[in-house]
Amino acid sequence: MIDAGKGLTVMRTDELKKLLLLLHQGHLEGPVSPEKLTVVGFQYRTGLLMGALRGLSTAGIRAVLVCVLAERMG
Repeated sequence: MIDAGKGLTVMRTDELKKLLLLLHQGHLEGPVSPEKLTVVGFQYRTGLLMGALRGLSTAGIRAVLVCVLAERMG
């Protein structure tokens, strides 16, 4: 895992927005798993997302994504 330990910093903003949209639409829910990430098309980010979001509820994942996006957008 090359990106291990980098958190969500290596993810593009559009990817984070898409994940948040998938949560709002109910297509993704916590806790995340490799299978759930594959179903929504994020299998290429499984290691990174599992490292950052493992064990979080849907509300917890939403909170993390909103915080990261807010940080990026200033």
